[in-house]
Amino acid sequence: MSEWLPVIIGLLGTGVVAGVLAGLLGVGGGIVIVPVLYWLFQHLGISAPTAMSVATATSLATIVPTSISSIRSHHKRGNVDFDLLKLWSPAIILGVILGASVSTHISGHWLTLMFGIIAVLVAINMLFRSKAAPLAQSLPGAWAQRFMGGCVGLLSVMVGIGGGTLGVPLLTSFNVAAHRAVGTAAAFGLLIALPGVITMLVTGSAPADAPVGTLGLVNLPGFALIVPLTVLCAPLGVALGQKLDQAMLKKIFAVCLAFTGARMLLQVLS
Repeated sequence: MSEWLPVIIGLLGTGVVAGVLAGLLGVGGGIVIVPVLYWLFQHLGISAPTAMSVATATSLATIVPTSISSIRSHHKRGNVDFDLLKLWSPAIILGVILGASVSTHISGHWLTLMFGIIAVLVAINMLFRSKAAPLAQSLPGAWAQRFMGGCVGLLSVMVGIGGGTLGVPLLTSFNVAAHRAVGTAAAFGLLIALPGVITMLVTGSAPADAPVGTLGLVNLPGFALIVPLTVLCAPLGVALGQKLDQAMLKKIFAVCLAFTGARMLLQVLS
């Protein structure tokens, strides 16, 4: 019990922070959940590659209910762009299925490296461009947008993050208002997490040293402890986000990404 108690407390705390970030930043909490599960599982004696693979899949599972709660809150405030969502959805789902299938067959070390690189690059982009003009005044044509959506789905599902990590900076780079980008990216999170976790449950198999209660690549105890608090806290994050200006929202998002990405890179490269 003494070994599991800090893990349980850590998972509950992760649920609170992930829920607030899901509503505030539209990231589905994955940027917090993946590294926390990665380190907690290793604390229990799980190998680093297995810890990352299970953390990724479990994170996706938690994003499903969290995204639903976040979408509802954003929709009430008119922050979800359903026209854009309709255009991007098929490509996102296609990218997710491909990425989830690939991630069940590669080492967790590669997933960890991908997570760290993606997080740091996106954070640098947002920090240095916080006051810069958008790259373009509007989104490109339909096929270019579909390609963008496919890439968001592919990369996000492989590292267990919601659509906001890539979706928010991508949309704001094309002059989409930050709050609207966050609300729409929350919907991306559901499109990424639901087919992604189903694919990993069906095609993935629990490694020999997987944590107790792992089905496929999803750890059910971790899911059960994190989800209730993420769902409860997501509306709080949405309400907080309405009180922040766009520049501040981007800075918060970037700091979270930079911290998480750096820690993950140090872990895998040490």
